Parts: sequence; C-alpha cells; structure tokens
Amino acid sequence: MSETQNINSVENLENILNSEIAVLLYFNTTSCNVGESLEPKVKNLLISNFPKINFYTIDLNFSPEIAAKYSAFVEPTILLFFEGKETIRKSRNIGIYELQKAIERPYHLIFE
Repeated sequence: MSETQNINSVENLENILNSEIAVLLYFNTTSCNVGESLEPKVKNLLISNFPKINFYTIDLNFSPEIAAKYSAFVEPTILLFFEGKETIRKSRNIGIYELQKAIERPYHLIFE
C-alpha cells in the first residue's frame, strides 16, 4: 500500500477504479474526530492484512460531487471496490475487526 492519496475529482476517481484491482475509499472531513481517529487504524489493517488494497481519502467538504455520486453523506464512510465494483460499504460506527472480517473473503477470492 502506498502513501495516503487524496482524490478531489470524479474523473480522477473513475480512472483509479478502472485501473486498480482493489481500492478503499475513506470519506471523511477534518472536523470529524471519529473519522480522524479511525483512519490510521484502517490504514494499519490494510498494511498488515490486505497489502494489495490501495487507500484513498476523500474530504467531503472539498468533494461534494464525489460524495453525491457515491452516496457517501455521513462521516466516516468506507467504500471498498474490487475490480471496479463496490463490494463493501460501512458508515459511522465502524469496527476494525468487523471490517477485517468483511474484507477477508473477497480479498482472498481475488488475490489467492
């Protein structure tokens, strides 16, 4: 997994989803304490268990058109795409263990 990358245009996001096998989108704002504290935990989960998933952040304040297109209106929201298809959607109260369990099956089907 590479360094955190911010996405701020629908075109940029669509190019990423069309060209990368596994993408996790992390919708948040800098004013959301829950989202700010959860973000490093999600990153660590990916680094430790799912290294082939690329992590991207989208700030809801700066990218309302992306939020609208993907119906991500609460913070934090996690969308996980495999091969361009939304596979997992989690919002608000997100448990790391629950997220890990949700990712395991589709991840292993695609990468093993």
